[in-house]
Amino acid sequence: MLRYLASWKNLAGCTGGLIGLVLHFAGLAGSYWPLVVIGLYGVGALAAPPERITLVTDPEEEASALRSELDALVQRVRGFGGRVPGDVAPKLAEIAEVLRGMLDRPRELRGDPDALHAVTRLVGTDMPLSVQTYLNLPWWFAAARGSGTELLRQLDLLHADAIRVAERFHAADAQRQADHTRYLEDRE
Repeated sequence: MLRYLASWKNLAGCTGGLIGLVLHFAGLAGSYWPLVVIGLYGVGALAAPPERITLVTDPEEEASALRSELDALVQRVRGFGGRVPGDVAPKLAEIAEVLRGMLDRPRELRGDPDALHAVTRLVGTDMPLSVQTYLNLPWWFAAARGSGTELLRQLDLLHADAIRVAERFHAADAQRQADHTRYLEDRE
């Protein structure tokens, strides 16, 4: 309701209604002035352009949300302390560090849809699912089955995936640096 009250359609309709009132006070609307006011409001509301729809989010907002989600996951895992193997929190921190390197450059990340998709998938699905699946197992079952080893294996695979994505993402920067080195060598 509040959204409509501030919309261009309502503002144009109100302008039409005001014109109807002016016509009434000028004596031009006659005894049907309420219908004229309502009609002009309707004409104004229908003639107004539709609201702009924005489907693309701001890259900074999107990266900030992903970074917050990533930081919250790392903190939650640290909070489980003795419930997860000791190597899990450091491994998650390593993956998070690689992903933050891309999230710190939101405009470039937006320009690389494959990297954005991979980072979103890693932060929003793969990493939480691995940890959550492990934590949903009863501790005695996880200990008996060696599920901690399975979780560490999953985190190793996710780390390798994050590294692959980051290498592709930062390839242009690495190429620029190599080009600059060749340029400096050629100047001598």
